[in-house]
Amino acid sequence: MDEHIYKKIEIVGTSAKSSDDAIENAIKKASKSVQNLRWFEVIDTRGNIKKGKVDMWQVTVKLGFTMKN
Repeated sequence: MDEHIYKKIEIVGTSAKSSDDAIENAIKKASKSVQNLRWFEVIDTRGNIKKGKVDMWQVTVKLGFTMKN
């Protein structure tokens, strides 16, 4: 089994739909420029309120990816 070295980055995904969608948006965007994504960890969930309702979800996630040899 190969040993892996991981690097972590922290990003914020947003969505008007849901917190899960905000996570998906963050991962989708990051995967366009970061190779070898392996896992994510939700750090923080927050959002904006407009007229007494959730207007926008913001989710901070740490993404882990393997480094090239």
